Amino acid sequence: MADNAKTTTIWARAKPLAIALGIGLLVGPFVSNAMGWQVTSSVAKARVHSGVLEQHAMICAAKARAEVPTAAKLDRDARGKLAERMAVLPGVPEPGWEVTNACTDLLLN
Repeated sequence: MADNAKTTTIWARAKPLAIALGIGLLVGPFVSNAMGWQVTSSVAKARVHSGVLEQHAMICAAKARAEVPTAAKLDRDARGKLAERMAVLPGVPEPGWEVTNACTDLLLN
């Protein structure tokens, strides 16, 4: 009987900690995800895509400025056509519309 009373006393002290641990294990991942502390694979892919797009657009804009130094003075259509020609890089079969749009926007500066 003494062991049963001792076990009950230990459990009475440990029960709130066990409940808090269980709640933390269940709720913790949801809270940390909502606060942005976790990076999901889709977010990582989007960040990588954004970085590659930015670099490609910067190369495109540099090539376009080398060919046409006054590219900022061109109208939107002419800048777009220039960006389409300059966005072609080795290893990239066809530049996407995102690259040409970003390159066109960079040519304004």
